[in-house]
Amino acid sequence: MQATRFVASYFDAWNHRDPKGVADHLAADGIYRDIPQKLESSHDELIRSLSDFFAYDHHEYELIGDILTCGESIAFQYRVSRSDNTRDNGYTGTYRGAEFMTLSGDAAMSITDYYDIPDMMQSESIVSIAADRSLANKYAKSGLNPDQLEEFKCRLDTIMRSKQVFLQSDLTLPKLAAAVNCSVNHLSQVINAGFGMSFFDYLNKHRIEYARKQLREYDSPNSAILNVAFAAGFNSNSAFYAAFKKCIGQTPAQYRRAQSREHH
Repeated sequence: MQATRFVASYFDAWNHRDPKGVADHLAADGIYRDIPQKLESSHDELIRSLSDFFAYDHHEYELIGDILTCGESIAFQYRVSRSDNTRDNGYTGTYRGAEFMTLSGDAAMSITDYYDIPDMMQSESIVSIAADRSLANKYAKSGLNPDQLEEFKCRLDTIMRSKQVFLQSDLTLPKLAAAVNCSVNHLSQVINAGFGMSFFDYLNKHRIEYARKQLREYDSPNSAILNVAFAAGFNSNSAFYAAFKKCIGQTPAQYRRAQSREHH
């Protein structure tokens, strides 16, 4: 599908507050990433979370500027404007965001959403309310008891350490669930409740730990930071720098210089 028509259809679903319409822009094993809320959702999870979100949200979504394309990747900026029917849940006015999509045919393998609501009251934001409700609904009927959760945690930890599947740049929640031999819903619960983080952060934690070891090998022929980023499973240098700085508090270059000084 042409990028312009795909994005137009996507915005139309948001403006009609149609959870399934939005989610159907994802491929069957696609992932929607909400970066500010640190949440990742599969197709069905996105429908559930948006059903709650749209119960509170009455905003209009519009494209800003051009749609940028590069191969199967597209990116665009958007503006969200408050309508008269929006409930007062902690923010007013408008805010802006940006989304990055990786397409495969007529669907997106990934949708990554960045946005900023300057005057949002975090404790009462409609996004937080929707996220809390979504997690409660998602796990209420999961049937995963504490013993099973621990079993899946151990199984996941073993797979991550022995097979290093996190090095796969195209690793998704459904693919990892298949490797653990559990449902996507159960794996999401294991990572969220068992490890206290999102799939996105859990994956980056392992990738950054691997990258730290590579960066300490200062004289290695593969020590160029870009090579380390790709070897660790990241698709871009900028994503690697952002994740590394978030986890370690230093950029990769700063970390490697500090390690070099310690060993000389």
